[in-house]
Amino acid sequence: MRAVILLGDGFEESEFIYPYYRLLEAGFEVEVCSSKIGQVRSKRGCLTWRAEREARGLSGEDVDLILIPGGWGPDRLRRDPNVLRLVREVHGAGGIVAAICHGPQVLISAGLVRGRRMTGASSILDDLENAGAILEGGPVVVDGRVVTARGPQDLPEFMSAVVELAGGSGG
Repeated sequence: MRAVILLGDGFEESEFIYPYYRLLEAGFEVEVCSSKIGQVRSKRGCLTWRAEREARGLSGEDVDLILIPGGWGPDRLRRDPNVLRLVREVHGAGGIVAAICHGPQVLISAGLVRGRRMTGASSILDDLENAGAILEGGPVVVDGRVVTARGPQDLPEFMSAVVELAGGSGG
């Protein structure tokens, strides 16, 4: 299976690194994607990672799972119409859409939250609710093929839910 992790400048380090290696461990082919090809800097500036692809160069039909880490990156990503198109296409094609912490901001802008059970960082709960999400208080919420989590403390449960939804393995 093919997974894409969407990174924007200011991404939360742990919410990228943990899923990246967990997906590789589960047998996924993992690509890092952003609004443009090149180095993407983390929130604290401790980590940079090269985005190999641009969102505009990908089709939702080619992606089985798209994952959006939190931090400040989602606020930048949500401004890119190609990112929003890709997320909508992956969802529409029956792929898994996973977002943690501030990652659901991209789902708000993509129009994918109305009537959906979700969670996220405490600072975006009003945004989720105002966009029509049904908020749940647990660490991880799975609604169909959409998985959301509150933050770094929930990474083990988040990634277990993502991998289980994908059938237990990416291979």
